Amino acid sequence: MPLNRRSFLMRSAATGAGVTLSGAAAAPAAQAAPAAKGPRRYSLTVMGTTDLHGHVFNWDYFKDAEYTDKAGNTQGLARISTLVEQVRAEKGRCNTLLLDAGDTIQGTPLTYYYAKVDPITAEHGPVHPMAQAMNAIGYDAVALGNHEFNYGIETLRKFESQCRFPLLGANALDARTLTPAFPPYFMKKFHVPGAPPVKVAVLGLTNPGIAIWDKAYVQGKLTFPGLEEQAAMWVPKLRSMGADVVVVSAHSGTSGTSSYGDQLPYVEDAAANVARQVPGIDAILVGHAHQEIPELKVTNERTGKTVVLSEPLCFAERLTLFDIALAFEEGKWEVESVSASLRNSNTVADDPEITKLLAQEHAKVVEYVNQVVGKAAETLTTVEARYKDAPIIDLITKVQEDVVKAAVAGTEYAALPVIAQASPFSRTSEISAGNVTIRDLSSLYVYDNTLVAKLMTGAQIRAYLEYSAEYFVQTAAGAPVDVEKLTNANGRPDYNYDYVSGLGYEIDIAQAVGSRIKNLTYDGAALDDAQQFVLAVNNYRANGGGAFPHVASAKELWSESTEIRTRIAEWVTAKGLLDPKDFASVDWRLTRDGTPVF
Repeated sequence: MPLNRRSFLMRSAATGAGVTLSGAAAAPAAQAAPAAKGPRRYSLTVMGTTDLHGHVFNWDYFKDAEYTDKAGNTQGLARISTLVEQVRAEKGRCNTLLLDAGDTIQGTPLTYYYAKVDPITAEHGPVHPMAQAMNAIGYDAVALGNHEFNYGIETLRKFESQCRFPLLGANALDARTLTPAFPPYFMKKFHVPGAPPVKVAVLGLTNPGIAIWDKAYVQGKLTFPGLEEQAAMWVPKLRSMGADVVVVSAHSGTSGTSSYGDQLPYVEDAAANVARQVPGIDAILVGHAHQEIPELKVTNERTGKTVVLSEPLCFAERLTLFDIALAFEEGKWEVESVSASLRNSNTVADDPEITKLLAQEHAKVVEYVNQVVGKAAETLTTVEARYKDAPIIDLITKVQEDVVKAAVAGTEYAALPVIAQASPFSRTSEISAGNVTIRDLSSLYVYDNTLVAKLMTGAQIRAYLEYSAEYFVQTAAGAPVDVEKLTNANGRPDYNYDYVSGLGYEIDIAQAVGSRIKNLTYDGAALDDAQQFVLAVNNYRANGGGAFPHVASAKELWSESTEIRTRIAEWVTAKGLLDPKDFASVDWRLTRDGTPVF
């Protein structure tokens, strides 16, 4: 497979310039009608992926096996590469564009390894596997995702330098100058025999929630205004520069809602808002929400024109195709139609060029995650952790408590009780009796979160728990209980439901939201609202992720950059034996009118 060979023009983060390229080859005769009666026509196909999250291979590092699921999906850029080559063969390579909508360098042990274990930022460090794969496949441009910032700006900039395509972020601004810190756009010309070239502009937009979720890395350095306002500024500029087609690659879903509440004046999932509010956009590649949207048509409120949106399923399971038909009339190209569709990576085999290219990196990571760090006395699982107090989640809170207690020792807060939050991230994680490996613990804590200590009162913790309890669907006493329908009320994901250790409480799911927490105790007595606690909390939650009350504004006592996952591995390694008697406790239970559900 030929590698991507391009030269960038007009790339300047300081001035906010974008990237302009010119297609090297002319379109085949089939793509442009001969000079005769009627307008000349041209067909362009824009391909897109999103939320790759480090998936190069169809491999589950947590299970040490090929990835499988009930729906028969497959994953990985090696599959996408095969699909891309098929499309290029069908449409003509010079009539295609390949984009991504962000969240590239975080999400698997592969990406963690090259950020932390063998970091790309080291002197003479490696080239990031995602850069290698995406360069080889021939991506034209990639929008920044929020998870691009999880390892800090230095890692992101190093990854950027290794990519032979621009990382776009029109709304990722330098906090001091308020100018784009990354190229806002990418522009490419597609040559058509007998007609002027078709100019295609790609505007990249990222998520304003970065200001909350990765506050520790970006505060004072970068700022992230709303997608709608930045698109409204840039789309007319792109049109004035001669863009015949404008495609937006947006790391933002379509729902028009936010997971971080009212802490920012911007909408998290704003892609459909952009389509409705900003004239001049033909198509939007949607990301961030991890949903599958083959085609969504949105009418622009000002022009009445249709904007076509599509979101391919995450982890390289799908490839979006925007087929764009243009006609050259009265001296200019006009978009006649846009349609979107998806192709499934389970219909093809891996591209052997990609598997060969990254075989060594893959092998290193497999060896790393299979390191034995201890033994488990019994099998621990998250299968019921959403609705029962599971010992495996208690392991997380115990580790967090121990780390924070050591951190505040010797300070004025040393005498305060330390409690901890943790979420049931996975429904399938299991630590089997016997040898415990890094991949076992990684599957338990799948995010690269770090630990923060916050000062909270009893009243604030009570409100925190009430908010968390909104996760459960209200279920009357005596009504049948279906555990598959008991949780995720109003679409709340599992990672936005928290246990809190060190307290005793009941969650009465027969009650309305806001009055579910019953019999809340600390140390055997009713909780004193004035009592102060040190809450050991992950940085996502501490910065406001999930919009839990009080925690983002609470006084921060301590924080660190070591991942919670690493702290769990260190704790297990030091113990040698993973025995529930060292960490498990029943702190909470579900009830209905005081009667236990289970």
